[in-house]
Amino acid sequence: MKIFFGSPGTVSGLLLRIGQCFCAAASIGTMASASKFNNYTAFCYLVASMALQVLWSMALACLDAYALMMKRDLQNPLLVSLFVVGDWVTATLSLAAACSSAGVTVLFTRDLDFCKLLSHVSCGRFQISVALAFVTWFLIAVSSLVMFWLAASV
Repeated sequence: MKIFFGSPGTVSGLLLRIGQCFCAAASIGTMASASKFNNYTAFCYLVASMALQVLWSMALACLDAYALMMKRDLQNPLLVSLFVVGDWVTATLSLAAACSSAGVTVLFTRDLDFCKLLSHVSCGRFQISVALAFVTWFLIAVSSLVMFWLAASV
C-alpha cells in the first residue's frame, strides 16, 4: 500500500487524529458552556456527534501512537476497510450536525433576532461551537479521503 499524508501508523496520521479529537472536544466544551443549549435539538445532536468523533479519533490516535512506538504497520486491507467505514460514518454525522446547528444559529442571530431579545442565550458560544464542528469535519474529511485512497490502492 502507498503511504499518504494522514495514513494510519504515521506521524501525520497521529497529528490529524489529535487535531480531530481536540477540535471536537473544544466544540463540545464551548456548546456545553452556553446557557440553555439543551433546549434545542440541533445543538444536542451536535454534542452527541462530536462526542462520537472524540471517541473515534481518540481510539485511532492511540492506535497510531502504539503503531509508531512498536514500529507496526497498520496498512493491511482489513484495518483500512474498518477505518474507511468509521471515517465515512463519523464524517457524515459531523457534517450533518454542523450544518443543522449552523442553520439554527443563523436563524437565531439573523432571522429572528432571538439573541438580541433574550440576553440569556449564548449565541456567540453557539457560533464558536459550530465553527469548531466544521473544522472537525474538515479534518475528518481529509482522513476519509486518505483512507478511501488507501483502500483503492490495495
